Amino acid sequence: MNDTPSIDRFNEEKSADTVRGSGMPDLDAGVAAIRNVLNTLPLRPGVYRMQDARGDVLYVGKARALRNRVANYTQVTRLPRRLQRMVSQTRSMTIVTTNTETEALLLEAQLIKSYRPPYNVLLRDDKSFPFILLREDHAFARIQKHRGARRAKGRYYGPFASAGSVTRTLNALQKLFLLRSCTDSFFANRDRPCLLYQIKRCSAPCVDRIAPDAYAELVEDAKAFLAGKSTQVQQKLGEAMTVAAEAMDYELAAVYRDRLRALTFIQSAQAINAEGIGDADVFALASRSGLTGVQAFFIRGGANWGHRSFFPAHTADVPEAEVLQSFLMQFYEDVPPARLVLIDRPLAEDAALIEDALSERAGRKVVLKVPQRGEQRKLMDQARRNAEEAVDRRLAEATTQGRIFQEIADLFELEGPPNRIEVYDNSHIMGTNMVGGMIVAGPEGFRKNQYRKFNIKRAETTAGDDFAMMREVLERRFARLEQEDPDRSSGEWPDLLLIDGGKGQVSAVCRVLEDMGVQDVPVVGISKGPDRNAGREHFHLPDGRESVLPLNSPTLFYLQRIRDEAHRFAIGAHRAKRAKAFTASPLDEVPGIGPARKKALLMHFGTAKAVRSAALEDLERAPGVSKAMARAIHDFYHPRG
Repeated sequence: MNDTPSIDRFNEEKSADTVRGSGMPDLDAGVAAIRNVLNTLPLRPGVYRMQDARGDVLYVGKARALRNRVANYTQVTRLPRRLQRMVSQTRSMTIVTTNTETEALLLEAQLIKSYRPPYNVLLRDDKSFPFILLREDHAFARIQKHRGARRAKGRYYGPFASAGSVTRTLNALQKLFLLRSCTDSFFANRDRPCLLYQIKRCSAPCVDRIAPDAYAELVEDAKAFLAGKSTQVQQKLGEAMTVAAEAMDYELAAVYRDRLRALTFIQSAQAINAEGIGDADVFALASRSGLTGVQAFFIRGGANWGHRSFFPAHTADVPEAEVLQSFLMQFYEDVPPARLVLIDRPLAEDAALIEDALSERAGRKVVLKVPQRGEQRKLMDQARRNAEEAVDRRLAEATTQGRIFQEIADLFELEGPPNRIEVYDNSHIMGTNMVGGMIVAGPEGFRKNQYRKFNIKRAETTAGDDFAMMREVLERRFARLEQEDPDRSSGEWPDLLLIDGGKGQVSAVCRVLEDMGVQDVPVVGISKGPDRNAGREHFHLPDGRESVLPLNSPTLFYLQRIRDEAHRFAIGAHRAKRAKAFTASPLDEVPGIGPARKKALLMHFGTAKAVRSAALEDLERAPGVSKAMARAIHDFYHPRG
């Protein structure tokens, strides 16, 4: 048996230690708060939210009969320890009734994704999936990669497991069907073919190198291929190549040959055999040493469009069937389900209820199935093997990560392995567009939803003074922490502050924290060594000591990585601010001037300087500017004493 602690287990134990260290909230008070709501609950379907003393959501649940379900939380001796901790922190509840249990199930998934409560199973990887979009709102359809809301008119094919998989497929499709990928404005302004035509990845409809009927035929072939009819397309291309060769049109035959090669590339990239399955999403769950992983395969038209591993959070003490069900409902919050969803075990709820919920979300019939035999069972066995291997790899990575965090604790004399590391860096050019950046890292990796940028805006912060910039950033950061989490129970307080800088930066940061009364947050500076060589970094402690790590140390690589991530984030924020400043206009400062009025004024007067010096009568004659607005603009630039 593998006794390696998982990342989830590590985090939950850390959270439990924090609760115990700060004093477990009164269990009786939590039960009393639940009973106070219980008396008003109906025997109807609905969703309930449990909230702590600050109003933060602890848990979201759904019920067929709200009163019966919520009453279970008052029987605390029958609850697992995880839910006992939740009840002990509960001080209020919010109830939403629904017409059906299906509506409750859908609303529950939506609220979990929105609030991300600490006691619900959470789908960590909530990035939107890439699709291939065949846009049909133009005479010559465009093929492109697409993420986000599906508002454009056309056909969407996906999801693909990663941006890399959709890019490779899209490149091959361009070679195969020669469809345009350019924007409509680029298309409309061409007078000669672009490079894609020269490298045989577009048929150049923009300059009439292909007739509309012939292009429409290519579009139909692309639709057939993406619908799983690759054999039909392959046969058609093969026949066309033979006809061209027999007619001794070898150049055209070579074009068909290259398109066939592109088709073969796509087919060979399908590492999973899913012949005869059509469209299906496949999910298998594996659990080991407290870590749960879900493997997903996306099958469309019998072809594999990629697979991805997910590791839901907060799964300790939660039955596997319940984990899989919660995962599916959150996963399909943004992704349209296939007509067939294959899973490796029955779910916590009745399958018909889940099918109804997914069908309602998709707007068509969705079938949920646990395959028992045939090709579907072979595919499920393959997904299960992949899930188990992914969990093993993750555990191995967690073991290495655990050693790194323990070495960080030993190196910097921390009380234990840090759960939250905050790294700070500043960016500016000659004191302009000053920005401070904070990134957050933990045992599970970067927590990008907790990154923060700070626009340096205090008048007393001298332009270009890195020490003053850091002071402003830290004062704003910790003032907010003290206000929002004075008892340090949320896990938002850092276990380590890593500063990009040497002794001077560390001393300045320590003075800021001391002035604010924050005395128990460890601070370490990281600076490049002689000649600023990466790999010879020095680590500076507040008492003046310095340390270095061996060049091949995994801990050194990790600390370099999170330092570089903070540097990247701060520079990115600075560049965005600088780019915005380039396009700024003095008219932006005038109250009530929006984009339309600003454009009208500039079109009329030519420059912002001319607007500023214009007389009141001239402003009144500008199109789209009322007398009141003209007076407001004139008074802004010519204040009356």
